[in-house]
Amino acid sequence: MEQVKYDFSGKTVLITGGSSGIGLATAQLFAEANAKVIITGRDAAKGEAAISSLGAFVKEPRFIQTDNSEPESILALFQKIKAEYGRLDMAVNNAANETGVGKLLHEFEPDEFSMAMSANLQGVWLCMQQEIRIMLAQQPSGGAIVNVSSINGLGGAPGGALYSAAKAGVIALTKSAAQELAMANIRVNVLAPGAHQTPMLQGVMEGQAGNDPQKLEQIKQMYLSFIPQKRIAAPSEAAAAIAWLCSESSSYVTGHTLIVDGGMSAMVR
Repeated sequence: MEQVKYDFSGKTVLITGGSSGIGLATAQLFAEANAKVIITGRDAAKGEAAISSLGAFVKEPRFIQTDNSEPESILALFQKIKAEYGRLDMAVNNAANETGVGKLLHEFEPDEFSMAMSANLQGVWLCMQQEIRIMLAQQPSGGAIVNVSSINGLGGAPGGALYSAAKAGVIALTKSAAQELAMANIRVNVLAPGAHQTPMLQGVMEGQAGNDPQKLEQIKQMYLSFIPQKRIAAPSEAAAAIAWLCSESSSYVTGHTLIVDGGMSAMVR
């Protein structure tokens, strides 16, 4: 299916967790749409590889090594953005990790709870704070923010209580900010993806399978059995939804949770 073509010429976009999966696919789409693309990630080598893959589309994509679980690292990121770009038109808060999955709720330790929340919820909040401050101060003011949650955040998931709780928190932060900023020309929305072909999903399934190829295939088939479309999506399909939420085509959309899951959650929402 041919994707809608956007033109983000002259606009600057930040994509956290932009070195793989949905984040990288989003960076590629925005680069093709002529945006000034900034991506972040913890792994410098992966980040530079991602930048190389964008080189065919943009002259100067930028990777800034950032750990979203560390407030100081996030502050340094935005200091660089303000110094080098002076404005921020769009932000995609996508950085996350699989901390908070693989155990039952009562089996987690307090430090695991703290890690899950710092990486998957606090980091989003801290990025939103800085993004909003920049968007309010710049001329012309305004912008669009998309926070990437998960369908696990719509309710919960056995074996993923802490991850689900953090992702539910992302939705609540988004809806609160959308109401607060509606008159400031800043739109804030959520993408809630289901199963996409990403390194994170692959890692979770491999962890569940315990390096057993036969069990891994069984787990994949189990995932497919939950999805009415009977397939796992490409990251580019999530990226297309993010681009729409950032574009003027969604100018009357704010505080919305856009679910992209092949119908997986339709029977319970």
